[in-house]
Amino acid sequence: MNPKLRINLTVTQGVMTDTTVNSKPTPDALENAVLERYQAGAKQREASLCCPTEYDTNYLAILPQEIIEKDYGCGDPTRYVKPGETVVDLGSGAGKNCYILAQKVGDSGQVIGVDFNDEMLNLARQYQPEINQKIGYDNVRFVKGKIQDLKLDLDQLDLWLQSHPVDSVAGLSALEAKVFELRQQHPLVADNTVDVVVSNCVLNLVRPEDKKQLFQEIYRVLKKGGRAIISDIVCDETPTPEMMSDPELWSGCISGAFLEADFLKMFEAAGFYGISILSRQKEPWQVVNGIEFRSMTVSAYKGKEGESWERNQAVVYKGPWQQVKDDDNNTYRRGDRVAVCDKTFQILTQPESPYAKDIIAIEPYQEIPLENAEKFTGDRPQIRHPKETKGADYQVTQTTDAPSCDSSSCC
Repeated sequence: MNPKLRINLTVTQGVMTDTTVNSKPTPDALENAVLERYQAGAKQREASLCCPTEYDTNYLAILPQEIIEKDYGCGDPTRYVKPGETVVDLGSGAGKNCYILAQKVGDSGQVIGVDFNDEMLNLARQYQPEINQKIGYDNVRFVKGKIQDLKLDLDQLDLWLQSHPVDSVAGLSALEAKVFELRQQHPLVADNTVDVVVSNCVLNLVRPEDKKQLFQEIYRVLKKGGRAIISDIVCDETPTPEMMSDPELWSGCISGAFLEADFLKMFEAAGFYGISILSRQKEPWQVVNGIEFRSMTVSAYKGKEGESWERNQAVVYKGPWQQVKDDDNNTYRRGDRVAVCDKTFQILTQPESPYAKDIIAIEPYQEIPLENAEKFTGDRPQIRHPKETKGADYQVTQTTDAPSCDSSSCC
């Protein structure tokens, strides 16, 4: 059908919305195109939505074939999740990734699948009793919500609307009050409660005007030290205006794809650090109008918040680059003993840190309790003098008669 002739009337959370499309589809029309296509994909497999991905077959063995067939993804973020973690899967669809995660996090972990599509939610929930019995525990729940608004529980809102239909201005005011109440008092996913947020080929489907809020929501729900592991479709050039206006290409994970560099910048703008490309598909998944579209998986960490305290810590960058710069524009020259605050020291040196393999941690000989630490200021010398580490009164002389090298040494 010619987009100029298409007229849609949709009900969004009980409010009638005119989504008349002239030369360009409205944001609601694009969102409806995504919803309708994936509703159909829940009923009958659509191969064009799949980007070939290999999963660990051990985790697939217990899954019903229907869930495997109706999974539409472009990567495997589940491989980066550990036992005991609380994980949120954005755009959980038929539930394949959630049920893989359920096995990985174990009975001490928790998995929350978030989706806006009733058909997909019904499909995922249908097999819960069977899968729970197979793995021996129940640690997964599927909830209805928009991934760019993880505070609003749409199952609860749907339930409320059944007895409070919106047919007047007064009804609209009551709806707005209920939405506010749900967000504030009963958030779908609360602040700082999640270890890992994963998503598999879904972020690109969010409307352009909502993408900034989407990354802010990912950041909000993560604990300090938590991380996002996102697989999605990226492109090497900006899609044309005609492509951006095509609901078919939008719902097919093409028109909403992120420019590769912009994908990383979205994490940076939201406050993440340690942003890394974990995998990038070598050959493009699709090429449209000369623009290449491929899968990329990115990790990003939360935890730069808080005060900077002086505890006489230092770090040394091992190399191989002559120098590197972190997300706060601190420079680390290869081999230099760089003075850092306690927060930066923890970020750079913790075993789970994305930087740890490239950094040597230098602790002070006498620990400064955090409650006794002074503010770390930017006006101090960048290089930490060894006396600061050892203590100004350190006058030890230590010799040994043992050979300088033995069988356990590096010689």
